[in-house]
Amino acid sequence: MESLNLIKNDPWLAPYEAAIEGRYQYVLEKERGLTNNGKLTLSELASGYLYFGLHKTTKGWIFREWAPNATAIYLIGTFNGWQKDDKYKMNRIDNGIWEIVLEEDALHHEDLFKLLVEWNGGSGERIPAWIRRVVQDEQTKIFSAQVWNPENVYQFKIKKFKPNTAPLLIYECHIGMATNEEKVGSYTEFRKKVLPRVLKDGYNAIQIMAIQEHPYYGSFGYHVSSFFAASSRFGTPEELKELIDEAHSMGIAVIMDIVHSHAVKNEVEGLGRFDGSYNQYFLSGDRREHPAWDSLCFDYGKNEVLHFLLSNCKFWLEEYKFDGFRFDGVTSMLYYSHGLGEAFCNYGDYFNGHQDGDAIAYLTLANKLIHEVNKNAISIAEEVSGMPGLAAKFEDGGYGFDYRMAMNIPDYWIKTIKEKKDEDWHPSSIWWETTNRRADEKTISYAESHDQALVGDKTIIFRLIDAEMYWHMQKDDRNFIVDRGIALHKMIRLSTASTINGGYLNFMGNEFGHPEWIDFPRDGNGWSYKYARRQWDLVDNLDLKYHYLGDFDREMLELIGSVKNFQDTPIQKVWDNDGDQILAYMRKDLVFVFNYSPTTSFTDYGFLVPQGEYEVLLNTDAIRFGGFGLADDSVHHFTQFDPLYKKEKKEWLKLYIPARSAVVLRKVKTGSSEIKEKVSDIKKTTAKATTAKAKTTNSKTKK
Repeated sequence: MESLNLIKNDPWLAPYEAAIEGRYQYVLEKERGLTNNGKLTLSELASGYLYFGLHKTTKGWIFREWAPNATAIYLIGTFNGWQKDDKYKMNRIDNGIWEIVLEEDALHHEDLFKLLVEWNGGSGERIPAWIRRVVQDEQTKIFSAQVWNPENVYQFKIKKFKPNTAPLLIYECHIGMATNEEKVGSYTEFRKKVLPRVLKDGYNAIQIMAIQEHPYYGSFGYHVSSFFAASSRFGTPEELKELIDEAHSMGIAVIMDIVHSHAVKNEVEGLGRFDGSYNQYFLSGDRREHPAWDSLCFDYGKNEVLHFLLSNCKFWLEEYKFDGFRFDGVTSMLYYSHGLGEAFCNYGDYFNGHQDGDAIAYLTLANKLIHEVNKNAISIAEEVSGMPGLAAKFEDGGYGFDYRMAMNIPDYWIKTIKEKKDEDWHPSSIWWETTNRRADEKTISYAESHDQALVGDKTIIFRLIDAEMYWHMQKDDRNFIVDRGIALHKMIRLSTASTINGGYLNFMGNEFGHPEWIDFPRDGNGWSYKYARRQWDLVDNLDLKYHYLGDFDREMLELIGSVKNFQDTPIQKVWDNDGDQILAYMRKDLVFVFNYSPTTSFTDYGFLVPQGEYEVLLNTDAIRFGGFGLADDSVHHFTQFDPLYKKEKKEWLKLYIPARSAVVLRKVKTGSSEIKEKVSDIKKTTAKATTAKAKTTNSKTKK
């Protein structure tokens, strides 16, 4: 066993070697049990969707379902007047599996149906667990399974696709709220109207939420009822496949937000009491219901449940060509407490017996399966406790995720904005929060996701500007609060995106400072769609300031993407000073400089960097980004010799840094002869810098 690799990367884990070893061995034991001691591969095992559910055959139809507690099952639907009919009665074969074989004319494309399940002491209508299509009646609001056998099955044009992860730049999105109109958007509208924006803005992946069918639109897709059905409220399976295919043609990976941490409690629409029993798919007793989410918790210790969930992972990869998953609610899965009320202050808190070994085994097997099905697939864990090894390789003792969400970063920014005066924004703290991570685990950094935009919370831009956004977003309207908010919005994003060690994520619309919050139609708001949409017209209107933020976001990503494997380049702190509120760091030939001070600009502020000539690539204060343009970004900066640092091959880079701004410079690659020719220009550069001094009323000289 090579779990010691995990410990070698972090010696503090040494006292818990036995626990790490035990978890590793338990996964292998589970895998042996599921694959009949290796006679099957995980991928072969996870093909339940090809057996269960409804399938068209050369002779007709075959339908299978697992319902061990059932005493009888009937298909009822539009084909038999929704009546119990012996012609549509299923036969029990073995291991709780039921089957029915029907002639071709017994079912037709778009027929609606359900299962009438009977058990000792009761019965109920159910939607098949493995069904791939579920629709809701507009008038009655009742959900039904639907026979889906279109004449023209979508044929993927892109057979194989490899995501660009160098670095991974994710645009988190929701199909329904991606439209400008107050309605539910469609797969087709997203493909035609939003994908081109994603491409233009420089993102190379989309992470789609709420794909798995869910009864309540306002749940944001987190109360899943039908795990194999793509939500029909957005369109047809063919339309989703075409969306994914077109994204691939643009070089954009498509990641699915998958929910395996819990399921909706509904019995008629979901898996709750599917066969009349309480624990077919879920835990029993006190652990059955999630105490915070009003949902049901899967029994990961049951092989049939593992088979169901693993098959679900493979299904979305194979049937729809998704490029991977962001697993929601991983913290809730890892701990018997669901992470509620736990502090996680030291390593002992991850190995104290409060962890759910069955859930850990499932997640590890899911990652093994995902990468067996598609070696280029992406798996991301949404996990807040900081469980060690989550995004480390399985063979090293980890759980096999490719990335984990850096959930500390958005929490930090919100806390800073809410609780700190601008004068108390400390660069040392910002540096720590954006770079504090385990060396052996890649993370997805983000300033805010959909979580920070939901009703009851506020986006970063709304916390910074709030009601002023309603009155002062015209370009010719100068307003101090708006100017401050726009400046900090850019700086926060730049410091988050430029310190990544894996990838970067942004939620749809936040890149241009989408106003207000997200609130889905519900009884409390008159079932309005006003806040469940994206107002693209705001960023498209060049008379408004929103496009400043969108333009900056695009150029920021272009800069990051211009450096191959930017996320892997070493990041080195050059300088931080909490008194001055200055932070500077380097990645390869790039120098990132931040002045968080709200009032103090600095002239000739010096940093020790490799000797040479530096050009400005990006400046948050540029006029084209809604800034004041206080510095001349056309000026090239030459380092100044200091004999004290000759051996280190470093010299002083002196800059004019306006208050509340950030700049990115790049070392110019020139030959020594060219450098000599440019030495004469230093005096001109110095003269321009001196001129810039006059533009600030409060400045200091710093070496």
